[in-house]
Amino acid sequence: MSRVFWFAAGAASGVYGLVKVKRTARNFTPDGVAARVAAWNVGARMFRDEVVSGMADKEEQLRAQLSLGQAEDSPRLIDDGRSTRDARATGAAAAASDSPRAS
Repeated sequence: MSRVFWFAAGAASGVYGLVKVKRTARNFTPDGVAARVAAWNVGARMFRDEVVSGMADKEEQLRAQLSLGQAEDSPRLIDDGRSTRDARATGAAAAASDSPRAS
């Protein structure tokens, strides 16, 4: 019984080691590295968007608490990126409609 147990334990550890080595080798191929970098970029972009959104929300709360309001002459201290993204999207749409291929 003892020999069967140790044989099974050795076989299981061999299979486990083989799977781990294959997985690690696949992570270091060009496609695996590219996928990891792309996932990191997506995560960093999502984190940045969450931080900017939180900062803008906090600024709105502080403005409400201090009764500063949202006057035209009072510039926003934190740009949440919406206006620049909208402007870029509008500009790109306008450029695409002016291109000769659009007609």
